[in-house]
Amino acid sequence: MFDAPLTYLLAFLLALGILVVVHELGHYLVARLCDVKVLRFSVGFGRVLWSRRYGPDQTEWTLCAIPLGGYVKMLDEREGPVAPDELPRAFTQQNVGHRSLIVLAGPVANLLLAIALYWGLFMHGMDELRPVLGAPAAASAAARADVQAGDLVQAVNGRPVRSWEELRWALLQDLADKQESRLQVQRRDGSPAQLALATHEIGVSALDKDPVRLLGLTIDPPRLPPVVGKVLAGTPAEQAGFRAGDRILAIDGHPVAVWTEVAQAARAAPGRLLRLSIEREGQRIDIDVVPDSVEDKQAPGAAPLGRIGFSPQDVPAMREAMFATVSYAPGAAIAKAVVQTWETSIFTLRMIGRMLLGEVSLSNLSGPITIADVAGQSVQYGIPYYLKFLALISISIGVLNLLPIPVLDGGHLMYYLAEFLRGKPLPEKVFAVGQRIGLTLLLLMMSVALFNDLNRQFFG
Repeated sequence: MFDAPLTYLLAFLLALGILVVVHELGHYLVARLCDVKVLRFSVGFGRVLWSRRYGPDQTEWTLCAIPLGGYVKMLDEREGPVAPDELPRAFTQQNVGHRSLIVLAGPVANLLLAIALYWGLFMHGMDELRPVLGAPAAASAAARADVQAGDLVQAVNGRPVRSWEELRWALLQDLADKQESRLQVQRRDGSPAQLALATHEIGVSALDKDPVRLLGLTIDPPRLPPVVGKVLAGTPAEQAGFRAGDRILAIDGHPVAVWTEVAQAARAAPGRLLRLSIEREGQRIDIDVVPDSVEDKQAPGAAPLGRIGFSPQDVPAMREAMFATVSYAPGAAIAKAVVQTWETSIFTLRMIGRMLLGEVSLSNLSGPITIADVAGQSVQYGIPYYLKFLALISISIGVLNLLPIPVLDGGHLMYYLAEFLRGKPLPEKVFAVGQRIGLTLLLLMMSVALFNDLNRQFFG
């Protein structure tokens, strides 16, 4: 069994390897279809760790020391002399259409991977929290809309909603569109109701935080007994000696009756010693534990939260009331997968635009440390959650690579569009200047992302 840091690292490297291979395979396969000679297919950069030659062109397949990316090297006159008999197979000798297809194939491959992953997940089905609302925060938009505890959300602006995640996604899109959210709900007594939620009033800047929480919406909490069900590896709970089946009786001398009281006490005590009184095999035991201090991922920039690292014991009857298995037939699943990928891609582009306009903070940019953290967490929840994470990151890579920044695929497509309009290639000087600008922008973006990562890890 791997410990937590190693699990996080392996989950990150596996995700990165899959995404890089798929992206570069897109370039490679379309290059082969266009009869362009591929000299090297590399996963990673820097020193070569492993190398083999395969195929009719004896393409060199390599694995390199720095795993943050990869590349496909094609026959190219700009990188050295090309034999006359091989000149027709050089990348630079292809027409602008073929070159554009080869460049476009990488990001498209990432988007197709996301569609395939979502398709499988939607067919397989996942246990999702049902969109049952708790009592709204006082004076919030939800309270003004007459949201009541026990309301089951069935649709948002006419769009069916089957889970809390689908509800959250619909509200995020309404917020980005600066429009009101009309909720179709079923009251606890079974009667229908139409509620007008003023999503647009909280402002686009709320995307930096947790807009659902700012609206005053909460999940209707279950009254689970305060019994430990699972202890996560490498957490304060494991280090303190908690076991599955421990019943928590009190925290710092205050009796607890339901699991939500345990969760609230832990969240409110990051880095502070707590004494938990438990019942184990008929004996009362006191255990001291210091919750980890972790970032509130639903509200970046907010005060850190405490996390002990255990989860409640599963109560089948309550679980059935809280969760629903959301699955689709193959045809409906592929349609939903395409829509999900498209909407996520457009949402990503819009958020990038909001950042450039200063409406959304640059603190939303994440780098490898945060991605590794999320990768590890998703693995601990199960393979479906890891695959969902992989689909989301694949979309991000596909979209980011299509941005019109020199050195990225989108930058090359921008050059080819200019060449098509001019009827001839751009001067080499334009390419050289563009490369310097593109590298500078890319380094700035990576620096901001890494700064955000370190800030989250060390300062919450």
